[in-house]
Amino acid sequence: MSRVTRFAPSPTGYLHLGHAYSAIFAQKLAKNASDQFLLRIEDIDPTRCRKEFEQGIFADLKWLGLDWLEPVRKQSEHLDDYSLALAKLDEENLIYPCFCTRAKITEEIERAGIAPSSYGEAVYPGICKKLTAAEREELIEKGQVPALRLDMAAAFRRTGVIEWKDHEKGKVRSDPRVHGDIVLARKDIKTSYHLSATIDDHLQGITLVTRGEDLAGVTDIHRLLQEILNLNEPEYRHHKILKDKRGKKLSKRSSSTSIQSLRGAGYTQTEIINMIKSML
Repeated sequence: MSRVTRFAPSPTGYLHLGHAYSAIFAQKLAKNASDQFLLRIEDIDPTRCRKEFEQGIFADLKWLGLDWLEPVRKQSEHLDDYSLALAKLDEENLIYPCFCTRAKITEEIERAGIAPSSYGEAVYPGICKKLTAAEREELIEKGQVPALRLDMAAAFRRTGVIEWKDHEKGKVRSDPRVHGDIVLARKDIKTSYHLSATIDDHLQGITLVTRGEDLAGVTDIHRLLQEILNLNEPEYRHHKILKDKRGKKLSKRSSSTSIQSLRGAGYTQTEIINMIKSML
């Protein structure tokens, strides 16, 4: 059976050593002649994504010796796919509009003494879930633009405990309700990372999702979306995270670890790959 993997960076900065490792990791798992390695640009946020960073991603990956199947999918060109998924969830009463500001959510969490989830996230306290249809319509008529949240309780009633295959841990079972009613469409961007990545993995026929172990906690969200949207279920493999000398995860803000800066300083492809290996 052929395997399809992908590397899906956001063009919000230049690639760093951690990105390079993630891309090489994914490509190497697509090692047979019938396997495919895909590149996807996750550029749904026009306020942070820049063309120069996108071009830098292509240039750095090519310089590192990576090849991928064309064409490259850019999320900003496929917003209709995410809208269709939202429409389906709306028809099934699995999403609802949320008009809350971040300040209002924080205030309510502090007032109610709500503890963060086991993943350290602040769980939405369900303020707008209690609004009536008339109250929601009134807010919209006043010009307030809502985000769209998943009704996690309703979704969980359909799916129950979520399972997936992890290549390191075997069968994993979890309860996605710990994440609360997550945002599936932001106020300014009518989609989200969770929704767009899950839809794209289905449409691109991804059979093995590889990503950093810091994202392992969102896999139960993506599996839940796959179940309620009747999407393909891939397998998963979460790799180690590269860290700097202080033990912190490499960041796009750290120019010293960007592939571009290292290339400019005269490092060879082999030296950079060896640098990555030394951090593991």
